[in-house]
Amino acid sequence: MMTMRQIKVGLIGYGEVGSTLGAGLRAQGLEQVSSFDTGAFDGPYATLIQGRAEAAGVPLLRSAAELAERADIIIGVTPGSASVESAANFAPHLTSRHLFIDIASATPKVKQAMAAKLEGTGALVADGSIVGTPRDGLALPILASGAAAEAVRDALVPWGMRIEAVGPELGTASAIKILRSVLIKGIEALVDEMMLGARRYGLDEAVLQSAAKTLMSRPFPDFAGNLITTGVIHARRRAEEAAMAADALADVGIEPIMTRSTAERLRWVEALGLKEHFGGRIPANYQEALEAIEARMEPAEA
Repeated sequence: MMTMRQIKVGLIGYGEVGSTLGAGLRAQGLEQVSSFDTGAFDGPYATLIQGRAEAAGVPLLRSAAELAERADIIIGVTPGSASVESAANFAPHLTSRHLFIDIASATPKVKQAMAAKLEGTGALVADGSIVGTPRDGLALPILASGAAAEAVRDALVPWGMRIEAVGPELGTASAIKILRSVLIKGIEALVDEMMLGARRYGLDEAVLQSAAKTLMSRPFPDFAGNLITTGVIHARRRAEEAAMAADALADVGIEPIMTRSTAERLRWVEALGLKEHFGGRIPANYQEALEAIEARMEPAEA
């Protein structure tokens, strides 16, 4: 059972996410929240960082050693490119009393390298991934995995954080986040491309509403499953339509980067010969369709 108890939290990084967590935890009544940010006293954002920290009542410390001394739970909120270096800086200062979770956006390989830097410290380590935005405030949803995941969840959820433990294997949380980014970031780029083209045709609102009707017609797992199962049968026709959409964008001066890539991926599916394999029959579920795709992939791809 999770209970609210005073804990000592240290934040590595006090940017947008770090300051959101720091201010939120302090507002909930957590007494000891501190931060170490390499740009807090020297850099283009030092004034901004110091202002945020002062407003929240979060002390800014000058070294990893100071943060490790003051905190029991350390949350890494650096960019993913700094995760491994940051862990290496903290390794000499961690002991068995520490819980360490890195919630930066990075691949499972990066998070595993981060954890390797902390081996032998005695600290329990987790990787985390944010699956919301700072607009969610302190309750921005975070996935956590690894040895420290449940302990971090149990300590911080009572203070208003929203953490879901998704397994004991470190890297699971980051894998979920980074793989869903294939879709989420792809949607962002596709929407940009679609709406720029629609605007040139004077049809931005009509196109937006038409797309919404299709995307919101059923629950997403059903929608995605339908795309995958019907796609192995209709890949050729869909590739042709995507190619025409690319031409329509090019006709009004929009470079169809995403749309051409879509056509290429659909041609790749069509070339696998899955319509013949299934005898024109739509597979029963997306697992059956994906298994057939994987069976025909080149060894290097598989």
